[in-house]
Amino acid sequence: MVEEQIESAADAAVTDLYAAHYVRLVRLGTLLQGDHAVAEEVVQDAFVALHRRWRSLRDPDRAVAYLRTSVVHGCRSVQRRRGVAARHPENPPDHAPSAEHEALLDAAGAAVVDALRELPRRQREAVVLRYYGGLVEAEIAEAMKISRGAVKSHLSRGMAGLRTAMAAWS
Repeated sequence: MVEEQIESAADAAVTDLYAAHYVRLVRLGTLLQGDHAVAEEVVQDAFVALHRRWRSLRDPDRAVAYLRTSVVHGCRSVQRRRGVAARHPENPPDHAPSAEHEALLDAAGAAVVDALRELPRRQREAVVLRYYGGLVEAEIAEAMKISRGAVKSHLSRGMAGLRTAMAAWS
């Protein structure tokens, strides 16, 4: 009986978090990953992992930070897998962007998204977390598992890279 109540509380808490944060986390994943469908999978995996670990969370109020960190790490894992697959291709890939991908490019501004893609991974993550996610340096440092000084450095270099790339577009 107690076990069922605990499980029910976890279900309710994760459901509330899902309703409140799913769309933002998918957008974050899409900007980091460049593929909306993959970002959705990464975010769903993060929610499943959170639900599985709900009872072992030290501070349930930190669940959103846990989810954000999981999305950042999930996107990194996808990038690593893609890198391995690119180095060892079986067949030439067929690249056809999805309708959602095209809509995101139109909505976000193709030039900005392209410029973001050109940044090194860590700089891109820091810039997206700061300027899209609205996180402060301490939250970015926690999500990326780096120091605040490294966050400042990645943000500074990332913004310089974006300025350079955007200047080339005009």
